[in-house]
Amino acid sequence: MTPADLDAVTAVERASYSSGWPATAFAHEIEHNRLARYLVLEVGDDLVGFAGTWLMVDEAHVVTIAVRPDLRRAGYGRLLLHALILVARDAGMEAATLEVRVSNEAARALYRRYGFWDVGERKKYYQDNGEDAVIMTTEGFETPAFQERLAARAAELEERWPGCIAAARAALGIADAEDGPAA
Repeated sequence: MTPADLDAVTAVERASYSSGWPATAFAHEIEHNRLARYLVLEVGDDLVGFAGTWLMVDEAHVVTIAVRPDLRRAGYGRLLLHALILVARDAGMEAATLEVRVSNEAARALYRRYGFWDVGERKKYYQDNGEDAVIMTTEGFETPAFQERLAARAAELEERWPGCIAAARAALGIADAEDGPAA
């Protein structure tokens, strides 16, 4: 994400969330938060989604993932989450965590497919309606179970979009891994 993306990011944010962040918050994140890594997903010249994480000590905290509402359920959220995990692993993070609305079953199912599991709850976390958040985390990125799951998710993405993992790695400046496309 760059400052040039902020208008499109803000449009996706407003379409996705009832009380989203203002563009100034994203500008601050990408220009001043040294822990933050924000990505955009473009199809052609069209920004279809974005995602962000904070790299904190040894853990990636997934801050946000949003896909244009008219393009949801097409796999773009999976691609963004996968890219965040690649960024986190490349930065030496050991695991990932996030909060998600209790009612957001689609997102929770996606996170479970990537090995996140429920570890707690934050009561009345969301300011717009007081909804609770579920805290989810992964096991260690380097565990065999996580590696196997990530490789399976990479294969699914590659089946849909051949070359997407290599393209994501290149765009993110991450060297190819010795152990295959998912590492």
